[in-house]
Amino acid sequence: MTSSCSVPRLVIAAPASGSGKTTVATGLMAAFAARGLAVSPHKVGPDYIDPGYHALATGRVGRNLDAYLCGPELVGPLFAHGARGRDLAVVEGVMGMYDGAAGEGELASTAHVAKLLRAPVVLVVDASSQSRSVAALVHGFASWDPEVRVGGVILNKVASDRHESLLREALDAAGVPVLGVLRRAPQVDTPSRHLGLVPVAERQVAAVEAVAAMGAQVDAGCDLEGLLALARGAGALSCGAWDAGEVLGVENAGPRPIVAIAGGPAFTFSYAEHTELLTAAGAEVVVFDPLRDEQLPDRTTGLVIGGGFPEVYAAELSANEPLRKAVAALAESGAPVAAECAGLLYLCRELDGRPMCGVLDATARMSERLTLGYRDAVALSDSVLAVAGTRMRGHEFHRTVVEPGSGAAPAWGVRAPDRRVEGFVQQGVHASYLHTHWAAEPGVARRFVERCRTS
Repeated sequence: MTSSCSVPRLVIAAPASGSGKTTVATGLMAAFAARGLAVSPHKVGPDYIDPGYHALATGRVGRNLDAYLCGPELVGPLFAHGARGRDLAVVEGVMGMYDGAAGEGELASTAHVAKLLRAPVVLVVDASSQSRSVAALVHGFASWDPEVRVGGVILNKVASDRHESLLREALDAAGVPVLGVLRRAPQVDTPSRHLGLVPVAERQVAAVEAVAAMGAQVDAGCDLEGLLALARGAGALSCGAWDAGEVLGVENAGPRPIVAIAGGPAFTFSYAEHTELLTAAGAEVVVFDPLRDEQLPDRTTGLVIGGGFPEVYAAELSANEPLRKAVAALAESGAPVAAECAGLLYLCRELDGRPMCGVLDATARMSERLTLGYRDAVALSDSVLAVAGTRMRGHEFHRTVVEPGSGAAPAWGVRAPDRRVEGFVQQGVHASYLHTHWAAEPGVARRFVERCRTS
């Protein structure tokens, strides 16, 4: 394990959501990668979609840094793991710079992660409806927490040369360097729907074009040399890089069970560390696409179905009856099955009236209500993932409702922000709305693979 990390790095923040963080962060990644730098992409918070665009821009897996799900102590090691050997790391923030877990102060905010990483911040400001006031806005964000180093600002949605001149004049007086100016550019917009941006897996060609446009816009409008110099001024992190094998400490002399992981456009939500932990625990991980594959991978002994958009693909998932039956048969055999959010919906009897796998005696439907937020939970039942009493933190993000029938025990007791039971434990199945990050509790992967060996 390395003892320190000195990779140059920048955190891209904003006063509020919708300011252009994703455009700027992804564009910077693409622009620097085009200049031959090995760029490590990161995202603050639990978001699964932005890292897909980051991966397109850099050719490297996008990784999340979540101080709530994983704890502040793991932010540095997980960053060092992803950034090891890279020339530059770009970290896209979440929401407004100081917005974190509700009721938890700075926890999990962009500012909190920037401090944990000892990284300078570049503030992206939507300047479309202001001129001189931009100086007061930037001054407020730069001075609110003296431990957060705002090294410069990128002005987004600037209307004209005259508008740019007024903004620069105001910021010169405020003493904050302008490191980029971007004009309105609808060609770099990415389509959204009920849970945010449309994932890369659903629009591969258009996504590649959008990322290229972001890179070109940022290259033309930003001071890349100045940004790189700022990144090189980040302080060294005195922490070791996270390593799945080291945290598990397992010997893999025995047979390697096959763990199938659902992928493709319908199931795009997955943390890279989950696959790394399963592999380190002794599994051979094989990805399959429930929209196309009519059977599970050969010799599958365990199944992981993460989040995504099954409601968008309900008709296609339902039409793949051979795979639905294969999933039901695997679950009936007692094999370990771990399902989160979209995976939970797929295991129900039906989703919006369309037949699903029927593993769980439950029905699911779309809802107008958005369920969103961090959750503090405790395992209520022994399962393939955890023993009863295990505490984990999770995140919910969906517009669906599951109406349970009978035959399953609850998976979690949600302790915060409300008190309720959630999810299903049935034979080898653990299904829940909660997205969890296994790096926070690596024993989950070890337990799952051990059950694969013995089921």
